[in-house]
Formats: sequence, structure tokens, C-alpha cells
Amino acid sequence: MTFDSLNLIDPIRRALQTEGYTTPTPIQAEAIPIVLEGKDLLGCAQTGTGKTAAFAIPILQLLAGRQTFRKEKRTIKALILTPTRELAIQIGESFAAYGQHTGLKHTVIFGGVKQLRQTDALQNGVDILIATPGRLIDLMAQRFVSLKHLEIFVLDEADRMLDMGFVHDVRRIIAVIPPKRQSLFFSATMPPEIVKLADTILVRPEKVEVTPVSSTVDIIQQSVFYVDKDNKNYLLLHLLENKDIETALVFTRTKHGADKVVKILLKHDIKAEAIHGNKSQNARQNALNNFKEKSTRVLVATDIAARGIDVDELAYVINFEIPEIPETYVHRIGRTGRAGAKGTAYSFCDTEERGSLKDIQKLIAKVIPVIEDHPFPLSQKPGNEAPKAHNVANTNRNNRPSRPASNPSSQPKTPTGNADRGKKPWFAKRGR
Repeated sequence: MTFDSLNLIDPIRRALQTEGYTTPTPIQAEAIPIVLEGKDLLGCAQTGTGKTAAFAIPILQLLAGRQTFRKEKRTIKALILTPTRELAIQIGESFAAYGQHTGLKHTVIFGGVKQLRQTDALQNGVDILIATPGRLIDLMAQRFVSLKHLEIFVLDEADRMLDMGFVHDVRRIIAVIPPKRQSLFFSATMPPEIVKLADTILVRPEKVEVTPVSSTVDIIQQSVFYVDKDNKNYLLLHLLENKDIETALVFTRTKHGADKVVKILLKHDIKAEAIHGNKSQNARQNALNNFKEKSTRVLVATDIAARGIDVDELAYVINFEIPEIPETYVHRIGRTGRAGAKGTAYSFCDTEERGSLKDIQKLIAKVIPVIEDHPFPLSQKPGNEAPKAHNVANTNRNNRPSRPASNPSSQPKTPTGNADRGKKPWFAKRGR
């Protein structure tokens, strides 16, 4: 199937050609015809499946066909509600790309920045509004936003909305939008709470489920390293000796942990930046842009901040710490292997994290292979819980990082497994 077979209007077809898109992903192929028919939609799709285009393209086509060329100011006809600033910006970029020839106007509003530029855009009139819940409610209270002409409502990343405590804000917004509307509901997972929320929003919806609930993308090569907690920094530095890893997205559980990892990497001349909730919006966006442009090699992120990261050809995700919530693992590794591209996900597991790893493997119904041949093995081995992973690409060891000697309080402790320090890197043994 190609986009040409989806009966798209010429302005959208031309935009897709400009962007180099010819073949829709499974969720796009299934969802676009349903939305074009004006039906409500319940979409269960994990991150990286092309979900944004699955609703952006048909919304643009529907609104383009309803445009009137009167002198009245534009009114908001479509609202896309999404949990994070980064994801809102990414969705806005998609509408700009796919709608560049339609004559429709959109804007993005989110918190953490001054509102003047956003309110100016709203007062000039827009057809499509992409918003995070808090800023939307704030601007509605200030009467900068009116949703009385709304025709299409999209709730994106519903499960993350629930995780972040936005469900009450979502209900407040739903209460003031017109009951006669088309509603689209997307979630990567479908726990009972999400199903209940969907039932209050949708009317006789069509359901599209392109992957099993909470499954991981099969194309992603997943591996785990068992390593003592104090040696994780050393293992990360060791891993980054592989020059094939041009860029890597590293996940930590906490903001403080993200900053500590960045500090260690910078001391070893590895360009790294952190992205988390304590950073200003400008700092977060600059860090993301630097990462996309590959001027920053490593982006260290917390889960909430990273949900909206959409980077083309991101090949490596590293779980510096195992997430306590199994579904979070799915979202993390879904940053790679996007839109059919290959991806690799490495996870560092210490003794205390074995239970979380077991829960993840149960959720994804897959045993994650273990890479045993590395210089910092766990001092207390967990046993044969998974098969040994194969090695990856060759590289040299000329720039092995030395152990930090100054300011021990900010550096990792002396690693165990010193006898292994003289071994070849685990990734340099393939093919021998």
C-alpha cells in the first residue's frame, strides 16, 4: 500500500512527497480511512509506529475540505491534547510538514515559557491547536482560547496523561468542548483506567491495534549487562568507546541522576546534555536540537522529559537504570527502532534491579539476552536467567577512559572486577 491509495488530496500528497514518505505504517494505513469517514477512533499503538501522522494527515484533509474563505477570524476546529512540551512541539512540526500546502494555520501552546507569543498567535486566529493540559486550562481561564467551534478532539498519549496526574485536567477540558464532535483517542497501553477514560470520550469508536498491548518493537535488538551499581558509570564510558555509537539516548530514574551522568561524561570529553523537568523549556529544546544535529553525542533524560523525543535514525537507547514500572521500559526503548528503522537497546542491571528486570521480561513476553563478556561483571552473578547475547561491531580501544582521580565524592567508586580491566572490549571480539 502507498499513500496514493488512501485518497488523499493533492496538497497533502505533495507535502508527503516533499518529506520523502511513500508507504504508510500499519497504524496510518488503518487509521487514516477511519478518520476520513468522520468516525471516532480508539488507537492502541506503541511509540514509534507513526501515530502522529495517523491523525494529523486526515485531520488536515477534513479541515481543508471544510475551509471557507470568509473574512471572519479563524476559529479552533481541532484540538490535540498531549502530555509534554516536547511532544507538543513534535506534533506541531508534523502538522507544519503535512499541512504546508493546505492553507490551514496551527499553533502550539505549553507551559514553562512566557505566554505572549502563544497568545498573539491565538488572537490572530488558528484552525488547529496543539496543547498541554495545564497551559490550555490557564489560557482558557484568561479567555484567550475558545473551543465552542471545535469539531475534532484528539487525546494523545493517554496512558502518560494518567501517569503524570493529568486525568482531572483532561476531564475539565472535555467538559467544555462541544459534545457533537469527532474524537480520537491514542494510548500505547490499555490498562483498565485508560479503557474507562476512553469510554467517557468516544462514541461507537473503531478500534485500531497495530501491536499487542505493551509489546516491544521486534526489530529492536535488546541486551542486558549485569553490573554493580558503582560501576555503571565505568560501563557507560566503556560502551561509548565504540565509535559506531554516534549518538545515544541514556535514561536515568531521577533528574539528579541525569545531571551526575552528564558530569561524568563531560569530564571524559564526551559531549553530553541532560533533559528533565528542572531544565527551562529553552534549555530542553536546545539540548534536543543539539542531539538531533549530532553536536551532542549523548542525551541523558528522565522518562517524563523524554516521552516526546522523536529523533530520526536514533540507533541506541541505554537504560542506565532499570525502570520500576515495566511499561516504562517499552516507552524508553521505543525511542529507537522508529518507523521501521533498526535499533539497539542496552540495559544496565544491578543486584537491586533484578526484580524489575524480571517484571519487564514478563510484560514483553521475551527473555532479554545477557552480555556477559565486559570488564565490569556483577560481583554476585544472578545465574542463568537469560541467554548470552552476541557481540556487536568491532572498534578500537585507543581512548579507554581512565579512572577519575579527583573529587571522589562526585566520581564512581573503585570498580570490582579489576582483573578484567586488561581484556579486550566485549564489542571488539566479534568474528575472532
